[in-house]
Amino acid sequence: MDAVHHAGMPGVYAEVRDAGRTWRGASGVADVRTGRPVRPDMRQRIGSITKTFTAAAIMQQVEQGRIRLDAPIGGYLPRLVPGERGRKITVRMLLNHTSGIAEYIPYAFPSLQGFPSGPDVSAKSLDDNRFRKFRPAELIEMGLSAPPTGEPGGPTGVYSNTNYEILGQLLEHVTGTTAEEYITRNVIERAGLRHTGFPDGPRIKGPHSRMYEALWGLIDPPRDYSVYNMSWVTMGAGLVSTMEDLNRFYGMLLDGKIVNRSSLAQMQRTLPVRALDGTTIEYGLGLHKVTMPGCGTFWGHDGTAWGAGTVSLTRADGKRQMSVAINLMRWNRVDASGTPQHHPIDDALSTLHRQAMCGKGSTAPASVP
Repeated sequence: MDAVHHAGMPGVYAEVRDAGRTWRGASGVADVRTGRPVRPDMRQRIGSITKTFTAAAIMQQVEQGRIRLDAPIGGYLPRLVPGERGRKITVRMLLNHTSGIAEYIPYAFPSLQGFPSGPDVSAKSLDDNRFRKFRPAELIEMGLSAPPTGEPGGPTGVYSNTNYEILGQLLEHVTGTTAEEYITRNVIERAGLRHTGFPDGPRIKGPHSRMYEALWGLIDPPRDYSVYNMSWVTMGAGLVSTMEDLNRFYGMLLDGKIVNRSSLAQMQRTLPVRALDGTTIEYGLGLHKVTMPGCGTFWGHDGTAWGAGTVSLTRADGKRQMSVAINLMRWNRVDASGTPQHHPIDDALSTLHRQAMCGKGSTAPASVP
């Protein structure tokens, strides 16, 4: 962790569990101006790790017979997803990103279109949207109006936050309460998570780090976005949590204590999905599959918000867990072609992930999404 900090990361903190033993650590600062140290118990915007919570809530409703995985979404929400797409796109396709519905973020943040190397790319939208309150229907309409990324149900998915905003509306439709309230009561509280929740405003309650965004060199020095209204991505990436809570959550999920074993098996049926950064990941229903040569198969998710990055992975047998948080994002500068350039932080993080997941003697680079 010290190597990650010395490579240029302001602060990094983590919790690793191994067969009943727990290690927590932190290196660096939570505030580059004051030098306030980062701590392992700090709260973090966990970004797309939120998708696992949303998917678990949907699977609970599948277990109760209120939702069918292979039913068309138009049967539940005909006005939200009308016409042929509503008839062809199923709940499962939303969960595993094979719906063909495009990502809405470039339209909610127009200064990011052509990201990261377009001629007019800037951070203007990040600042414009800091306190903006988006409505889910508004975001969903942006995604549905954009050109489709493929035919529904194709063999390869394309990652899209629009899918999970629709799933949030589905949860509200079948439960009669807000998706945030349902997930809080039936997923977060069921797991006994004490420091996890949807923020009720732009500020994080409790001890947390500032969150620095570099936007591939467009913001120099990196700017603090720890105060931000997350309504732009509530169901897909809105949660705040701690590394301890994340390890507890994934441990219980993979032990069949949040959803039943049959639901978990559905969540672990993976296919290739093209992520927002262009890489291909093995994705199930709100779960990533990560295979680490020499130390097994891990399940979990990664997530980013403006200035915050988190990875949480649990080995298939549940005995080894890693949750790591960082407080600087998109630190790689781009070359003339728009390709992000390698940075020492990349190597240091890879080494940290490998050692956290596989043990101190492991030095081969990790391949973590």
